[in-house]
Amino acid sequence: MKQEKYDCPSPESNIWYAIQLPATEYQTALELQRSLVDARTAQKTNANILLLLEHPRVFTLGRHGGRENLMVSETFLKKSGISIIQVERGGDITYHGPGQLIGYPIINLKTAHMDVHTYVSRLEDIMILTARDCGVDAGRNSKNRGVWVGNNKMGSIGISIRHGITFHGFALNVNLALEPFSWINPCGMTDIGMTSIEKEIGHSVVMEKARQSIRRHMEDVFAINIKDFKPEIPGIDVVDCILKKFCPQPD
Repeated sequence: MKQEKYDCPSPESNIWYAIQLPATEYQTALELQRSLVDARTAQKTNANILLLLEHPRVFTLGRHGGRENLMVSETFLKKSGISIIQVERGGDITYHGPGQLIGYPIINLKTAHMDVHTYVSRLEDIMILTARDCGVDAGRNSKNRGVWVGNNKMGSIGISIRHGITFHGFALNVNLALEPFSWINPCGMTDIGMTSIEKEIGHSVVMEKARQSIRRHMEDVFAINIKDFKPEIPGIDVVDCILKKFCPQPD
């Protein structure tokens, strides 16, 4: 990938807070995103936030559906302990699980001086650069947005925008088990494979390395400064801690 020249955002939007979360249930992360979006929309906060996390095993459907691309029965999934959740992001059916690095940026595209196409392209850039840090020559594919190695997809993008505020985001396959992807037509496509960084390089990959690469490339590609926020307050739930910090309620 050739070196791109990225425009700088306005001064008030060039600080993002990175929140590194442990494995988090999909519904919990979704409700957190929606709360942060609501707070930004209501101008209760102007914080730009990047959530980095992994999910327990789950299938999600985009706003246009995708249940027809589920190749196994829902009874089978229930026995396997995997739920299906319909959400408002773009895209079709996809799978999330441990070993897949998820990034959910909650930012204002207008103050960041980006249109949707630019935003999605930059999310692709950071995944491509992270894969290359790990020794994988990943790139784009005209079939579908995201990150690819040949005809195998390694990273996906599914976003939603409400009143100019982004949520949902990207998913990069680092070292997850790929079998559940064989139970669906990923992203609604029947003629592709799925891969991971670990599968491509043939040896184990530490998730922390991918997290740090994503964080570093986010700073470069989006021309921002990232501050780390660690939601560690004794006796307070992690989600509540984040909301208390970035979505304070009036006394």
